[in-house]
Order: sequence, then structure tokens, then C-alpha cells
Amino acid sequence: MRRLGLLFIFLIINSFAYAQQGSISGKVTDKKTGEGVIGATVLVTGTVQAAPVDVQGHYELKLAPGTYNITMTYIGYKPLTFAGIVVTANAKTSLNGVMEENATNLQEVTVTGQKQTGTEVAMIQDLKRSEVVVSGMSNDQIVKTLDRDAAEVVKRIPGVTVQNNNFIVIRGLAERYNTVLLNDALTPSAEVDTRSFSFDILPSSVIDRVLIFKSGSPELPGEFGGGVVKVYTKNSVLENTGSFSVSGWVRSTNSFKSDFLQSNHSPTDFLGFDNGQRNMPGVLNSLNQQNRTTTPEQLQQLRGTLRNEFLPTTITSRPDLRLSLGLNRKFEIGSVYISNVTSLSYSNTQEQYTAQRQRFSAYDPAKSDQLPGKLFDYSDTRSLSAVRLGVIHNYQVRLNDRHKLEFRNFFNQYGTDEVVNRKGVNIDDAQERNDFSLHYQSRSIYSGQLGGTHTVGPESRFALTWAGGYNYVNRDEPDYRQNQQTREVTANMPSEQNPTPFLVSINTIPTTSSRFYSTLTENTYMGSGQVEYRFKNNRDTLRASEYKVRAGFYGEEKKRTYDSRYFNYTRSRRFDSTIGEESLETIFSDKNLDANTGLVLREGTLPQDRYIGRNRLVATYLSGVAPISDKFNVTGGVRVEYNRKNLESGDVQEKAYEEIRTFVLPSLNATYSFTERSMLRAGVSESVNRPEFREVANYTYYDFSTNFFITGNNTLRTARIYNADLRYEFYPSRSEMLSVGLFGKRFIDPIEQVTRSVGGSDVYLGYQNATKAYDLGVEIEARKSLLDLTDNPFLQRLSFVLNASLIRSRVQLDTTLAENKKFALTDRALQGQSPYVVNLGVFYQDDENRWQVSAQYNVIGPRIAFVGDRDRNFSILEMPRHVVDLALTKGIGSHFEVRAGIQNMLNQEVQQYYDFDRNGKINGIEKGAAFSRYRRGTYSTLGLTMRF
Repeated sequence: MRRLGLLFIFLIINSFAYAQQGSISGKVTDKKTGEGVIGATVLVTGTVQAAPVDVQGHYELKLAPGTYNITMTYIGYKPLTFAGIVVTANAKTSLNGVMEENATNLQEVTVTGQKQTGTEVAMIQDLKRSEVVVSGMSNDQIVKTLDRDAAEVVKRIPGVTVQNNNFIVIRGLAERYNTVLLNDALTPSAEVDTRSFSFDILPSSVIDRVLIFKSGSPELPGEFGGGVVKVYTKNSVLENTGSFSVSGWVRSTNSFKSDFLQSNHSPTDFLGFDNGQRNMPGVLNSLNQQNRTTTPEQLQQLRGTLRNEFLPTTITSRPDLRLSLGLNRKFEIGSVYISNVTSLSYSNTQEQYTAQRQRFSAYDPAKSDQLPGKLFDYSDTRSLSAVRLGVIHNYQVRLNDRHKLEFRNFFNQYGTDEVVNRKGVNIDDAQERNDFSLHYQSRSIYSGQLGGTHTVGPESRFALTWAGGYNYVNRDEPDYRQNQQTREVTANMPSEQNPTPFLVSINTIPTTSSRFYSTLTENTYMGSGQVEYRFKNNRDTLRASEYKVRAGFYGEEKKRTYDSRYFNYTRSRRFDSTIGEESLETIFSDKNLDANTGLVLREGTLPQDRYIGRNRLVATYLSGVAPISDKFNVTGGVRVEYNRKNLESGDVQEKAYEEIRTFVLPSLNATYSFTERSMLRAGVSESVNRPEFREVANYTYYDFSTNFFITGNNTLRTARIYNADLRYEFYPSRSEMLSVGLFGKRFIDPIEQVTRSVGGSDVYLGYQNATKAYDLGVEIEARKSLLDLTDNPFLQRLSFVLNASLIRSRVQLDTTLAENKKFALTDRALQGQSPYVVNLGVFYQDDENRWQVSAQYNVIGPRIAFVGDRDRNFSILEMPRHVVDLALTKGIGSHFEVRAGIQNMLNQEVQQYYDFDRNGKINGIEKGAAFSRYRRGTYSTLGLTMRF
């Protein structure tokens, strides 16, 4: 009994002592970087009582009241010892430590492993260590959203917006001003009419990180205005893993509805390419400039080879399907470490919406309260079926600590079947319209690079990097069919009650009863190399404090071949008028192909409708890094680029386009560190913007969707751009940042896409050089968690991402030039530039219970979608639209993850209005004048991911 009483007293005393415990807590940071020393240990000197340092650099060591000596240790750092630290009951004693690297020990330690670049911490550290102004997004942040492809990912980066759902605008500069690199190699473009990489072909699941460099440096391409975008796919492997994801997506505008429009598919359309049944019949190849109309013999051969499909079928729209399979593997062969990342992705999607389209005659300022007369008022139902098959296959071979090889492969097959049904009234012609466009395209893109990184010489002072790459693009546009059906407008009678049948328009105009075929093939070969030498620095032994000099080169040879042909159905000399009364289902059938009394095909192709373009780019550069002090770092140098661009059209009478230019492009960047966590960056640079093949190709193409004729301009000149940046950055922790930046750009001969009127309601979309332009802006970015600000477990799991931009740009034209008189619109912004952009993300992450919730918001200010002229062709402004996306992820067991969410939750209308008074604003009657208005619908998903 006595023993039991003593034990009871001992337990009470012990419990009381435990209840009276105190603690020592604080943060352990690196002297040079200010970052937390992850993995360090804080212990009572000479004992095993210890606490680890977490990923933020924090620790807490619980102790009984008393006085202690404390030691902070970590491999490669000098140990820190503090004497006489007093711990009191029920209180925290604060003790922070700043650890200094031990240069002697560091030389004896070799660390071998795979650097993980896709984490949020790694991204923040890359931004902090960068020598230039750069923004980015990590895979950690990407997976918290429902973003399906790279286009949706990049729009959440400061100063970035997306046009036409796939082309990016950076700092208000349209896609043609932005250079895109995939794994450090210039990307191929399958776009015929746009100088840009189409970001929607790259699934978000394969992206490791995205960086946007906004100030120039000699190592970066000299052709950029808004920024240089570097997209990196995954290649680093820590362990053998795999994942399989399947998700279904439902769009509110069309899923499960029975009115979805679709052309008749080939058996291979589900793989993203046509099996050949849409190919142009070989007999049409014999048509030429001298014999443009089919003969009786040719028509006989055409029977049974041209599909009589000018009307789409109507089906029930199914939910979208998205699949992805990822495999990560690592191998060790002796001392050689090999890792492989393979990803296969597949999506099969459908989207449909109805857009209002209008066009107006001349505007009278004296009648500002009245709409101008309408030229047409249409309702376009657009249905788009899209299939994308993507493969990523990357290898990384680490031969030893000094030598590493990488082999990256990216392939994408993308097929789209677009049907547009245009209904409405052409008031100019007093006709009602019921037109159809059946447009199939397939795009094949391959990009491969082999490169290496090597450190050689005494103390590994030489670093050599090299890469060779090949890009292949094939774009096939087979049997693009268009037609017009018209009937006279019946006064005071709704269209659905009009008994008069539509008649099919038959003539030689490209917009009526035509078949179009085109192919584009592009091959690009590239190579690059760089050598860096680090100088010894007696002031400090750390690499970050060493002077460096770099020299490098880049070479690229590109060849593009484009060929297009179109044919119209026209009347024969003794045309049977009863055929002209037949419906669209039968009028183009085989029985009506007759050179005497029926329909014939006439080729409308012009010699300039095909071209061969070649581009040779050779660049060399020399740069240096000068860490003048612990606080001040300067980098700079010069890049010299030689470029020869040549384009020859099929018209032998037309003079070939050729531009041969050499540019010397200097740049200078500087960083001043106020503390270990805050710094000021500044940069100035010069860059260029060259015309693209399509922009100088003198041929015309009719785009049914926009109702525009697209044409080139072979007088375009290369633009020069002068860039300046100033940005303050603050890093509260390894995963948090706050930045505020200013930027300015001045352009000489900037290139813009403009529209002009050419009689009636026809509008031509082309390109021109302005005289001068400028672009000024402010950017802010914040990434912050509540972990250090509250003890509430729920709030500690919240984090926020905010970025916003305010931008102003203006264009100046030389009004003394005759070709500019029509375009001399004063006081307007650059095409595509938004005066403001705001992105906000709120993230909740509970790792213990495997919950992850995100809400994201995006809005962009009004921007000029199409630049007008001083005729009745007004500029078109796209209005702001608030977009909210919600996503939820829940882990189930050790292998499964369920994801649900909704995109475009508010489903606000896409609105593009005419700017009648040319003041850059939409107000009053202009809100009733729509170039295009439609809703894309909400987009909801439910998916399952299995990891193995």
C-alpha cells in the first residue's frame, strides 16, 4: 500500500512538472540566402534532447524550466552554441539562429540526387535566384486547379491573358510578340494564320513548371516583346511510380442535348486524324490556270469520289472524356543513374454555343443616340468536336556528378471538326440566309531535343551545356466545305413561318458552294551551346559570390511548305434551272455533275495561294555575372542575331520576299539585396519582332467563323523594341513572395493585325507596321499562407495567390503616308492589350485528411480584338468577363484520389462590340451593336486518379 502511495505521489509530481513545461522556439536561417536550413537540429548541448527544423526553418524544443546551453547543427554548416538560455514554465523562449556554411566541410560532402523543380518551394527559390525579372507557376499550384492545358495555366501568371482560348498575351502584347520555348527549344507552330504556339495542345498534367522571362538577357532569344515563355515538361524521377486518371466533363450549353451538329466522321477521327476519305480526288490535280473547269471525262471520274455532305448531322452531345497515364521509372547501371518519364494523354470533347453577329453601315456622330443601319444580323451556332492525343517520353542520364544527358520527346496529334450554321438576314441584299460550314483539321506536332550538361576543369570551374533539336509540323485541312442558302425576306413574317424554300447559291465567289484543301509542312533543325567559366573570388568561397563569364550560340534552319486549292460548283452553259431548285441534300449529288446541263467544278486557286518559306537564324552571345558585393549583383552582355527570311509564292511573276538583317542586342540586369529576404531588380534590354511567313505571304483566305478575308503584306518590316523593368521582391519564407514591378517598352515599326473595308460588307484582316508605340505598366504578385499568422488549424491550411497588372499602351501612325490615312486612329491602345488583369486564388490544403479545395478568379479589362479603320469598319472591343473556378480533391486510401469541380461558374457572356465613336470605350448605343455575343457555358467535372 505504501508503494502504491509513493507511486501515486510520483505520478502527481511528474504530471505537475510536465504541465509546467516551457519551450524554446524560433527560426534557423542560412546567412547568405536567408532561407530556412531544412533538416538542421536544435539540441540541448551534450544531450539527446533535440528538435528538428521544418521546411519553413522553424523549430520548437519543449523543456522543463531551467537554464540550458543550446546547439544548432547541420552538415556543411558551422555549429552554433548559445549559453544560458532560460526556460520558464508555460512560456516560449525565442531563440533564432543564423548559420554559416563551412567551406572546408562543404568540399568534403558530395550530394547526388534528383532536383525537384515542380514544387512551389523550388519555384520560389528559382524566382529568387534569377538574374532577370521572371514570373512563374509550379506543378504544385497547377494540380490544385482544374486547368486542363497550358493555355489555362499561363493565364494565372502576372500580366498574362489568353486570346481565342489558346494564344497568350503578355503585358498587353499579342501572341506574335511572345517567344515560346518547350524544354529550352523554340516551339513549332501549326497555325497557318497566326505567329504563335497554340498552348491548348499541351495538357497540364505533363507540365513541371512554366517560367515567363520579362526582361532580356544575352542567353534568351532576342525576339520577344511581352516575354519569353519557357514550358518545362516533367523529367525528374525519385522513385518508380505510376498514375492513371479518368474524368468526365459536362458543359451546360450542349451536354446531353440532341441538337449537336457534326459532320460525317472518318473511322480514325477519334484518334485525331482523317483516314483519307476527305482527301482531294486525284483527278482535280489536272486542273490548272489554262483549264480551270472540269471536263465531261473528269466529272465522270469524280462521281463516287466526292462525298455529297454539305449538311451536318444532328446527334446527342455526350460528356467529354479525358484520360491520362503517367509512368516514372529509374534505373541504375553501375554508377550511371537513368530516369524516364512517360505520359500519355487523350481527350475527346464537344462544345457548342450560339453567337449573335452583326455588322453596321457608316456612323453619324450627329445622331449619336441612334444605331447605324445594319448590314446583317446573324445567329451562328458553332459546334466543335476535338480529339487530342499526346505523348511525352523523356530520359535523363546522370553519368556521374559532372556529366548529365537529357533526351526529351513531345508528340501531339490534334483533330477538330467544326460545324457552323449561320442563320439571319443580310439586310444589304434583302435576303435571309441559312449557311453551313463543315471544317475538319488535323495537326501533328513532334518536338525532340538531345542535350547535355557537363562540368570540367580544375574545381569544376568550366560548365558546358549543349543541345540539338528537331521540330516537325504537319497541318492538314481536307475538304473544307462552305455554302450559302438564300431566300427573299418576307416582311412581317417570322423566319420559321416563311414557306419559301432556301435556294443554294451557285457562283465563283469563295464563300459560296466551295471545297477547300490545304496542307502545311514545316521542318526545323536547331542547335545550341554555352560555356561558362567561374572565377575564384578571395572574398567568398560560395558559388553565388563568384564572377562568371558565358559565351554561347544558337542556330536554326526552318523550312515551311504551304499549298492550298479551292473549287466552286458552277453552272454549265446549258444549265437545267430545275437543278438550282433542289435542296442542299441533293443538289451536289453525282447525278447533277454534268458538263452540258448540270453542275461543274471550277478551280479558283491563284498562284499565290501556295508558298515556300525559309528562315535561317544564327545567334552568338557573350555575357558576364559580377557579384560586386554581398548585396549588389550585375549581369549583362550582348547578343548578335543574323536572320535571313525568304518566301517564294507560286506566282512566278511576283517578286520573292526576302529580309536579311543583323541585330546587335545589348542587355543589362542588376539586383540589390536589402536583406536576405528582400531585393530590388532592374533591367534594360533591346529586342526585335520579325514578320512571320503568313504575314508576308500575299494570298487571301476566307475565314467563315469570323466572316473575314485574311491576307498578308509583303512590305512588313522587323520591329525594334526597347525594354525597361524595375521590381521589388520580398520573400517572407521559402514558399512565399511579394513583388511590385514597373515596366516600360518603346516600339519602332511595331507590327499589328488590322482590318479594312473593301466594298459592301466584306472585311479584310491584314498586317501593318505602325510608326511608334509604347507600353507602360505596373504588376503586383503575392503568394502567402496563414501558417505563421494564426494558431487555428483550419486557417493555417489556407494560402492565397494574388496577381494584378495595370497597363497603358498607345500607338502612333505616320499620317503623311497614304497607306496609313485610313488607319490613322488616334489615341488607341495596342491590339489585344487590356488595361488591367486580376487573378486571385484561395487554396485550402489538409494533408492529414487529404483534402484540397481551391477557388480561383480571373478578369481582364476591355481590349481591342480587331483594329478598325476610318471607313465604316469600326474597331471591335472585347469586354471584361468575370470567371470563377472551383475545385475539390479528396484522397481515398493510399492509391486513389477523387476530383470534382466547376469552371466558368458565373457563365458570363463573351461580348465583342463595335466602337462607333472610336474613343476606346463601349457605352450607350454601342452595347446594342455586337460583333459577337455568346456564352460558353459552365464546365463541370468528376474524375478519379489511381496512383501505383
